[in-house]
Amino acid sequence: MTTTADMWFDPRCPWAWNASRWLLEVERVRDVRVRFHVMSLSVLNQGRDGLEEWYREWLIPGMGPVRVAVAAEQKFGPEALRDLYTALGNRIHHERAPIGRELYVAALTEVGLSLDLADAADSTDHDGALLASHHAGLEPVGEDLGTPTIHVTGPDGRVNAFFGPVVAPIPRGEAAGRLWDGVLLVSGTDGFFELKRARTRRPIER
Repeated sequence: MTTTADMWFDPRCPWAWNASRWLLEVERVRDVRVRFHVMSLSVLNQGRDGLEEWYREWLIPGMGPVRVAVAAEQKFGPEALRDLYTALGNRIHHERAPIGRELYVAALTEVGLSLDLADAADSTDHDGALLASHHAGLEPVGEDLGTPTIHVTGPDGRVNAFFGPVVAPIPRGEAAGRLWDGVLLVSGTDGFFELKRARTRRPIER
């Protein structure tokens, strides 16, 4: 029986990007199907005190790609979102493309979606859907966390929701499958909350 893994991402988050590429590797080696959903780090951090200045600046253009992604999902469905995330992510995380209309148009063109969706970056029309998706993903794991957030629906219909994994580099092949097995084991243990160590690598190397 195919296991469904729902992942919430902000297109600009490099750790979410790594987790998403890991999940696509998992699809190749385990009976898993991934569904992608949108959250927003800008929404998550709105009004928060104590943010580092560089991070506060980084968040400023963050609503644009999130809104374009939500608009695409609303108009064309989850499969379109899946492909658009890849097109956006490759440009943002590997090509270091600036955030803006040129980025949106290039990604939309690659996946064959209407270029009018680029207008959503500066519109609040889909913010209601964004907030609903954001809260649906984060509430089960704690709104103080973020992305990557993953929900796994078991054969009995129960949902195992957790933040992470935060990993670099991206595990490939059977290594991705073994990490999947381990993540399910620890996150599915009643009363298990956290396993963490300091990060010693950048999420995506230039």
